[in-house]
Amino acid sequence: WKRSRRELLQCLEGLLRALLTGAPLPGPAQPGWERFLRCCRREGLLEAARGGGGAAARPLWLLLDDNFYYQSMRYEVYRLARKYSLGFCQLFLDCPLECCLQRNRLRSDPVPEQTILLMARKIEMPDLKKNAWEQHSLILSSSDCISEDNEQIMNLLATALENPARPNEEDTEQKDTDRAICAASAVHQADQACRRVISQAMKDARDKNVLPSEMKSLAEELNKLKAEFLEDLRQGETLKTQNSDPATSVVSSFQQEATNVVNKYILK
Repeated sequence: WKRSRRELLQCLEGLLRALLTGAPLPGPAQPGWERFLRCCRREGLLEAARGGGGAAARPLWLLLDDNFYYQSMRYEVYRLARKYSLGFCQLFLDCPLECCLQRNRLRSDPVPEQTILLMARKIEMPDLKKNAWEQHSLILSSSDCISEDNEQIMNLLATALENPARPNEEDTEQKDTDRAICAASAVHQADQACRRVISQAMKDARDKNVLPSEMKSLAEELNKLKAEFLEDLRQGETLKTQNSDPATSVVSSFQQEATNVVNKYILK
């Protein structure tokens, strides 16, 4: 999913360059471009792009329909808008967990309920006080739909269009790069430590005569848990405690959770 989001943003930037500057459209070598191309063709965007910025004569909204459950995911889109001095806004549909679960059960192809429960724990609502870049945000109840909502949405779009994001004069790109390097190092360290925890946990399970048929399930559960902890660290969800850095905190928390998981299999 992370790779798909990155490819989508790259395709979107290629389209924006064509619309705004008349640059040539990306070729088939661009990952995900053919699929993106079909969507653009359905919306009539390609003729405007080939015309060398013809879309500028009329308002154009590009809608990215996704969960965007981490603020950092949405910030990537904002940075793209800021780079090209475009308007940016967010529409957040606030839906009670039970309502989400009920709607999911009615779907022809429901997703696992555990996925929705995990999403509910991780999702980050727009924080207008903390993040200036989220100022053009609208939070609506997804439990019902009233006519006044349409007017609010149109006002949000108009405000974003009239107030495009402005590129920062300071070298934010270098700061973001440095921050990414530090984050990647922390994730790597935590990953190696968590692997050692899993190795020891599997050994403990074997020593306690956990059935071979259950060892595979145990390994899958531990690796899935590790992936969740590392993603939290990657997205900046883990707070540094008084006596440890984020990576150490992640490993400590993971070790506790891993012990609980192993105990489930041992105490069966």
